[in-house]
Amino acid sequence: MLIVRCKSCNVELTSHPTQSKCCGCDNMTMVKGDTITAVDLSKVVMVNSNKENTKSAVLTSQDLQFQEERKRRKVSRSLLDSVDIR
Repeated sequence: MLIVRCKSCNVELTSHPTQSKCCGCDNMTMVKGDTITAVDLSKVVMVNSNKENTKSAVLTSQDLQFQEERKRRKVSRSLLDSVDIR
């Protein structure tokens, strides 16, 4: 359930899955389900949202371990010099 407030008329609108609700002022803020529309969205404030903020790691623990091991590896300069790149 979303709750938004129109800054133009200070009306709070609560979302409904099937019905659309509109504030009726010049900004025409409208809420339906999880969709918010308005003439100027900078005049709309989200008061409450049903979406939970979850932080997900980009790398898994195995990936992090691999990267740490990779940092510790040493490559000898003579090995790189012996490779012929053309």
